[in-house]
Amino acid sequence: MVGVAFNVDSYAQKRKPAPAASVEFNAAARPKNLDDSALLDLVQKQTFRYFWDFAHPVSGLSRERSNNAYSYGPEVVTTGGTGFGIMAVIVATERKWISRDSAARFMLKMVRFLHKSDSYHGVFPHWLNGATGKTIPFSRKDDGADLVETSFLFQGLLTARQYFNGDNATERDLRNIISWLWNDIEWDWFTNNQEVLYWHWSPNNGWAMNFPVRGFNECLIMYVLAASGERYPVSANVYHRGWAQSNFFKNGKEFYGIKLPLGFDYGGPLFFSHYSFLGLDPRGLEDQYADYWEQNRNHTLINREHCVRNPNNFKGYGASNWGLTASDTYHGYDAHSPSNDNGTITPTAALSAFPYTPEYSMQALKHFYNELGDKIWTEYGFVDAFNETQNWYAKSHLAIDQGPIIVMIENYRTGLLWKLFMSAPEVQKGLKKLGFKSPHISGD
Repeated sequence: MVGVAFNVDSYAQKRKPAPAASVEFNAAARPKNLDDSALLDLVQKQTFRYFWDFAHPVSGLSRERSNNAYSYGPEVVTTGGTGFGIMAVIVATERKWISRDSAARFMLKMVRFLHKSDSYHGVFPHWLNGATGKTIPFSRKDDGADLVETSFLFQGLLTARQYFNGDNATERDLRNIISWLWNDIEWDWFTNNQEVLYWHWSPNNGWAMNFPVRGFNECLIMYVLAASGERYPVSANVYHRGWAQSNFFKNGKEFYGIKLPLGFDYGGPLFFSHYSFLGLDPRGLEDQYADYWEQNRNHTLINREHCVRNPNNFKGYGASNWGLTASDTYHGYDAHSPSNDNGTITPTAALSAFPYTPEYSMQALKHFYNELGDKIWTEYGFVDAFNETQNWYAKSHLAIDQGPIIVMIENYRTGLLWKLFMSAPEVQKGLKKLGFKSPHISGD
């Protein structure tokens, strides 16, 4: 059971050292009687402040969390969360909350900083010092390359390269540096001479973390990008014999009367259907294993239905109050799911599901905003999580939870990030190589 739990909570386990420390915020103004469109505007714009107002002042990279944690002080920035933040900046630019020139200059500052920061075979660590670019170890042996975090980062960077296509010095420089960084990633190094990708490598500890990544979980984007690499790609066998070969890849059973094609029983935490799909458009995305729209929608419906039925009788659960995923909780940090439920609702779970379940997500959004807003609405949007059974309401915000709210609401509204990411020629080539079909792929 220990091995299964580690895989189910793959991303959350890496974040487990995080304490649920908190700081006080002044409650932000909360306009009443907004129509649906105005409410979505407000939530996206307010949440964006986390990545703009609260960005690290030196690098522009996204801070790991809004509260100082891990005894490192305020310098901890997250590579994966920065990828989500980059996509949030694109949304803000397109919606004219910030000027295109300001956004491009902000992005250029970020990629120039990344170009000089620590990397290992072209791959960044999980955490960097936002002032110096030096690695901040995630744990004693996790002090080098993190291929999953780097994949989330480049999901954002490739999207930015497609968006900032202007014929001016700032945008040309931005595109060039992103391409240099992209081409330097040695995806094939991270196979460790096997037909699977490994999550970590360290110059001090080598392959000691020993984490081959097998699906189904949040890491699909890593395999797609690894197949898309220009100079150091991996073969299709790495996907089919590594990612797709595990005792928790195929499912096919029903939970609460809803079929789940892939993954763990009951689907696991909802970030599995968010992180890789900020850029990967699941609409019409299929390979020999699944229809990824069906996978993600049904995963969401199972998660919600569990909260509606509420078998553990937690306070507050219901049709308008649902969403289990990894987040802070009253006793630390955990990967919440129907099979690991302690009564903690995480707003990003329901809100980042807007493309899959728009009516149910809007129902949850109105409840979070109108009924619980006095306790969970802040200057950076909704707090990370709450647990009404424990009368606990987080004061923290996490980049990896705030970012998907903005991005997935935008994908629901306009498909903006999906269109941009899927337009990258490398991505289309990688998807074809792995046997995917998508309306975005030329010839499909």
